[in-house]
Amino acid sequence: MKQIEVVAGIIINQDKILCMKRGISKFTYVSQKFEFPGGKVEDKETYRQALAREIREELRIEIEIGEKLMVVNHTYPDFQIRMHCYLCSSENRKITLTEHIESKWLYCQELNQLDWAAADIPAVKRLMECKNAPAT
Repeated sequence: MKQIEVVAGIIINQDKILCMKRGISKFTYVSQKFEFPGGKVEDKETYRQALAREIREELRIEIEIGEKLMVVNHTYPDFQIRMHCYLCSSENRKITLTEHIESKWLYCQELNQLDWAAADIPAVKRLMECKNAPAT
């Protein structure tokens, strides 16, 4: 089974977290699910370089990449991913959707309202459990 190294940015602006909705996919189990933005790590890229590039490509914004929140290993029916999740910040919320069909800025406590891709759920749970989670 194919294994893919990916990065995800948990982008925070004014105590809210950016959540992105995928479009229709050939893989029904991730089709139209919410996820944290990011993508595949290319050859000779560090995780941070890949994340900055993916965010520029997907959202047309620059981010400040902070600490790594966690690494999620998840097996989907057709592939496995190892997702490196980073806490990030952005000075603005003006994004351009180039690959996703919807975006939402939510407080930590609101994250469970969305239908998340399975690989993102561990990061959602970690954020919601965080003692220093942004307050509404």
